[in-house]
Parts: sequence; structure tokens; C-alpha cells
Amino acid sequence: MVRVTIDETFRAKLGNLDSPLELCDETGRVVGHFIPEQDRSIYEGVESPTSNEELERRLREEPGRPLEDILRDLEGRQ
Repeated sequence: MVRVTIDETFRAKLGNLDSPLELCDETGRVVGHFIPEQDRSIYEGVESPTSNEELERRLREEPGRPLEDILRDLEGRQ
């Protein structure tokens, strides 16, 4: 990933940075999307209700389904 450092003027143009942004050129063409970094401290002290052992078991025993199968099932519901 490329890291770009922005100056305070550009930073001010981005606003509060509390929601995703669409970045456009002078013609209005979308050139990218920016998703602000979230404050990870809100997750401090939060534990998953699923143990690591259970997650590992699920990966071993329940590998998931191919997308093709899921799409076929969804098409059958119409």
C-alpha cells in the first residue's frame, strides 16, 4: 500500500472524517473512496462470544460453500 502524507489545508477539505468520502477530480469523475480510520479503543475490553477453539473447529469442519452453490440456491427462491 502506498502512504500519502497530506497537509493541513487538504486535511481541512476532508471535513470531520467521521464517514466515508468519495474523492473526485475537477470534472466530477470519482477517482477513489476514503474510509476513515476508526477509533479502536471502543473495542477495548470486548470479547468475542465465540472461543478461538470454536472458530478453529468451524474452519476445520465447516469450510463453507462455493459461491456457485449459494447463487443457485438464491435463484431458486424467486
